[in-house]
Amino acid sequence: MTQHKSPLAASPLSTVPEETPGHGLLAGKKVVVTAAAGTGIGFSAARRAALEGADVLVSDFHERRMNEARDTLAAEFPEQRFEAITCNVQSTSDVDALISGAAEKLGRIDVLVNNAGFGGEGELVDMTDEDWDRVLDITLNGTFRATRAALRYFRDVPHNGVIVNNASVLGWRAQRAQAHYAAAKAGVMALTRCSAIEGADFGVRINAIAPSIARHAFLEKSASAELLDELAAKEAFGRAADVWEVAATIAMLASDYTTYLTGEVVSISSQRA
Repeated sequence: MTQHKSPLAASPLSTVPEETPGHGLLAGKKVVVTAAAGTGIGFSAARRAALEGADVLVSDFHERRMNEARDTLAAEFPEQRFEAITCNVQSTSDVDALISGAAEKLGRIDVLVNNAGFGGEGELVDMTDEDWDRVLDITLNGTFRATRAALRYFRDVPHNGVIVNNASVLGWRAQRAQAHYAAAKAGVMALTRCSAIEGADFGVRINAIAPSIARHAFLEKSASAELLDELAAKEAFGRAADVWEVAATIAMLASDYTTYLTGEVVSISSQRA
């Protein structure tokens, strides 16, 4: 008689695996990552790009932490090039300067990773206009500004490019006290789909990732450990993703392994409704 595991038993995938080694997926590429300071998905995406052979420009609003991120990467990958430009994605002039400055510092841009976002918890009934506007402006409008600037760059150069946006499963799922963030991330998904149609005119593929929960120090500051534990336990593997697992998917989308993929949102989760 076939024995089936109890649904309460731990999944064999409940333990975070060792990080997959680099395979040169981005060798020779020039990659720009927004909100890349600190310990979150942005820094991990920058590090993964380097692990896959790219030269990387990190950007962030926090100049000191941004420079620390650049220096950390340069120390780990001494044969590659790392640059940094401070940018507030709420400023059109900052974003435009980021793209032009990155192209100048790196010599060209092949990949833009739009990671900048801002969240938090707040009941809709008590939410102020300022609460709503800040989340939407950083998370959705910031992605719009960077995508627009990158498309203008790619329109005028002879090589193709890739944009990878960081969305969230909250663009699909309902979660209490997340109306502003969910609306912003749903907007990022729609922006990804529509901009991909236009990006094709300039040789640009545009896709997005939608992580469910990837725990890191910044997230721990914006949500309670109890809530994060509860959300992680509901996932298919019974755990949160490690940031390197999210970054590896970004690298795949940025690579030549996905040359016929555009306008898609790749869920890094079980897509639980």
